[in-house]
Amino acid sequence: MWMEKCKDVDCFMSGLIKRNAGQPEFHQAVREFAATVIPFIRDNPTYLENQILERMTEPDRVVTFRVTWRDDKGSIRVNRAWRVQFNNSIGPYKGGLRFHPTVTLSVLKFLGFEQTFKNSLTGLPMGGGKGGANFNPKGKSDNEVMSFCQSMMTELFHHIGPDKDVPAGDIGVGAREISYLYGQYKRLQNQFHGVLTGKGLSFGGSLIRTEATGYGCVYFCQEMLNHRGDSLENKNVVISGSGNVATYAAEKATELGAKVLTLSDSSGFIHDPDGIGPEKLEFVKELKEVRRGRISEYTDRFSSATFHADQRPWAVDCDVAIPCATQNEVNLDDAKKLTGNNVMAVCEGANMPTELDAMNHLMQAGALFGPAKAANAGGVAVSGLEQSQNALRLSWSREEVNEKLLGIMKNIHAKCVQYGETGQLPNDNVNYVTGANIAGFIKVADAMVAYGAV
Repeated sequence: MWMEKCKDVDCFMSGLIKRNAGQPEFHQAVREFAATVIPFIRDNPTYLENQILERMTEPDRVVTFRVTWRDDKGSIRVNRAWRVQFNNSIGPYKGGLRFHPTVTLSVLKFLGFEQTFKNSLTGLPMGGGKGGANFNPKGKSDNEVMSFCQSMMTELFHHIGPDKDVPAGDIGVGAREISYLYGQYKRLQNQFHGVLTGKGLSFGGSLIRTEATGYGCVYFCQEMLNHRGDSLENKNVVISGSGNVATYAAEKATELGAKVLTLSDSSGFIHDPDGIGPEKLEFVKELKEVRRGRISEYTDRFSSATFHADQRPWAVDCDVAIPCATQNEVNLDDAKKLTGNNVMAVCEGANMPTELDAMNHLMQAGALFGPAKAANAGGVAVSGLEQSQNALRLSWSREEVNEKLLGIMKNIHAKCVQYGETGQLPNDNVNYVTGANIAGFIKVADAMVAYGAV
């Protein structure tokens, strides 16, 4: 048994790294989780005896396959795709598909591992999974994207189903891609299943799904501040990214009385000291979703803003930071800039956007820190609600879905507080990382213990 040989996280990680060589993103995600869960496991011998952590860090299966498609010039193109089915102890595998050149098995394993505990925190019956391909939809025509999606689903449909594995969207997979994927699934299966979430409203999608991750992140941030007797009202907020998560986080933060100062993309960030209000946000949504333009074009329309090429927004003076772009976009230097400007709270809208040393610095400096598995669970929560609506053959109103989303985020916050009031952080701050990890772990672990050695 590993715990008899290993007395600390480094020892556990050495074995995991040997078994999963060349997967740094996966190593990072497991290390952050193990650091808080191993002490808890030592105090609960049932989990230790059943080697739950060792089993949890091995996916149930990984499916790897080739995707062959034809571009508009008639040339045959080839990409690689994966589906990582990590853990279905509490429900069917659930997690997005990502299309981006940086997609690797390591990235998808980290995302699937995180997804397992994020889904557990929602309280809904969903296991953890993730998938994607090293395909870049940027610069591709609609016909090329359709060709790729149809080819990918021709293999993927063998491995998914409403009671088996329910993918959704992620980076590079929006409404267009989900529609093409679902159309091909329906053609192949000749059945109208709720097998993908993020679908269009005309064929089984849920209201609020597009907004859910951004809205949920801001709801969680508001709960963190409320727990400390504060709120988002009159706070200056810095946000990275300009996709759905970022724009809808900006929208909800503005509704709650904050001023949003920045948005970004891979080319740099814009800083608007007058605030990115509703009219300006509509411009950004049209720019990114319809024209697929660059964030720098914002400054052509709004003279109050400046564009900072090849930079990230973390040096901008703010009260709250919400990273919504991609993994590891906040490093230790960025964290020091944030705390140097007395940031009050950092809430992760993207998946693992903060490096480990940066996360530890922020918490030790007294900032509230909302980890992704708790703070950005709103997206998968509403995906779960979409599954419920599909199963019941009904559609809830926007108000009903938003109320359920708010309730789920409040419950996640309460679970984090229950297990995260450790008394180990400055200002008696809740350790939301510990709280989220332990709360997510318990539900999955108890199910695994009940099943026996499977």
